[in-house]
Amino acid sequence: MELTEAQQQARATWAAGDYDTIVEYIWSAGGDLVRRVAVTEGETVLDVACGTGNATIPAAETGAVVTGLDITPELLDGGRRRAAEAGVEIEWVEGDAEALPFDDGSFDVVLSTFGCMFAPDHQKAAAEIARVVRAGGRIGIAAWTPEGNIGSFFGALASFMPSPPEGFQPPTLWGAREHVEGLFAGTGVEPRFEEAAVDFRYESMDELRDEFVPKFGPLVMLRQAVEPEGRWEEAKDTILTYFGEANEATDGSVAYPGEYLVTLGTKGG
Repeated sequence: MELTEAQQQARATWAAGDYDTIVEYIWSAGGDLVRRVAVTEGETVLDVACGTGNATIPAAETGAVVTGLDITPELLDGGRRRAAEAGVEIEWVEGDAEALPFDDGSFDVVLSTFGCMFAPDHQKAAAEIARVVRAGGRIGIAAWTPEGNIGSFFGALASFMPSPPEGFQPPTLWGAREHVEGLFAGTGVEPRFEEAAVDFRYESMDELRDEFVPKFGPLVMLRQAVEPEGRWEEAKDTILTYFGEANEATDGSVAYPGEYLVTLGTKGG
């Protein structure tokens, strides 16, 4: 599998840090997506950019026949371990969301939970999702909204990031309804939307600083990029200030909602 520079960067980003710890905070969103799409026993399901399986494993627990695909081998290793612990059988495939290695109409259901949104070419990823779902089949995609806490968090760090390549589209556009409608226009998939959120909670700001900051892949990569320039302490202060302002708890802990958009749809015949 030949990867572009942007795809290589994405793979390195999600391999950095400790994704297995970070995913615990968003694990519930996978099961919620499976319920919203109403995955049932015997259906064939593909989870695109599956990570360590937060939608893949709940889908398999329904009795569906499930494949999880991700571009990052380290995440697939975590998925295999988690699937073994859950006692479910899943086919794990290393692959690219922009060039899915499956025939047209291969799946009854295609899912993605905070996954395909990070593929560099949004249009290609959407076209591939629509291509591999069968006529009458269903899709379910969860993506952070641009205006929500997670989208705003990424925006707060923009000044520390290198200039994006020409044509770059922010991943959180997958959380904007008009953008997603445009992505699926002409594919046979008619999207509809629901709003949801996951709750991020830490015992204290110190725990957030010690657990989240050094373990979240994008922040690990950010540190590597800006520390030689002497800007890491400034960036870290920006991170902690942002979460301090977003904090809804009043007892010394940290709590804030991570708002996301759920895209659901059925492919016409």
